[in-house]
Amino acid sequence: MPANSDFQQAIQSAQRSALVGPNVLRKALPYVGGGMVLTAGGVMGGLALMASNPPLFMPLFFVAAIANFVLFFVSQNVALKGDNTTALPLLATYSLLTGFTLSGIVSLAIGTAGIGAIGTAALATGITFVAASIFGRRMSDDIGQALSGVVGLGIIGLLIAIVVQLVGGLFIPGFGMGTFQLLIAGFGTVLFIGAAFVDFYTMPRTYRDDQYLVGALGMYLTYINLFIFILQFIIALNGGGRRE
Repeated sequence: MPANSDFQQAIQSAQRSALVGPNVLRKALPYVGGGMVLTAGGVMGGLALMASNPPLFMPLFFVAAIANFVLFFVSQNVALKGDNTTALPLLATYSLLTGFTLSGIVSLAIGTAGIGAIGTAALATGITFVAASIFGRRMSDDIGQALSGVVGLGIIGLLIAIVVQLVGGLFIPGFGMGTFQLLIAGFGTVLFIGAAFVDFYTMPRTYRDDQYLVGALGMYLTYINLFIFILQFIIALNGGGRRE
């Protein structure tokens, strides 16, 4: 019995550590970087529109937000099938639209804490990427799976907190601002730093080599969310939420 138990444990360990796509990270990372560049272009386009034609910005913002929501699911489904030729232009458009929709919070951050807030958020995001790329690949299965579980539960908790903040704000003016906003932003920042490490562990164990674009999409979203929560944290520290 002990020998049989050891054998079963060895099989389970091998299954956990089996790489579905050993080359998927190498293939995905250039597209993560490309998506970030396109997003920056979208942000600059949104800021330029806000400066030149403010009344036009909000209608286009809502159109872009709806289109972005639909495009996410379409592009993700196509990329999951490994149809990268079709998925690539869809994801490029998605990245541009994401940047456009982010121009509002970027403008708020600049107005609240100055242009340095954007540089700080970008630098912190970049440092996280470097650290995650070094240590995330080397995580053991026990640590990787445990951290994945913690991040998954954390995201559920974060979503609940955001919903409470939004719903409370509809009925109670100023609800969810100040300390509560700072806590959400701080928690979101820590959570997506953890998610960045998890991505490097889970991607080769989740996606085949030909699914590198859907893997890139997941990692892209991790760093976009990290950037957003860092900006929100900076805004909250500078009292931006209270002034709103």
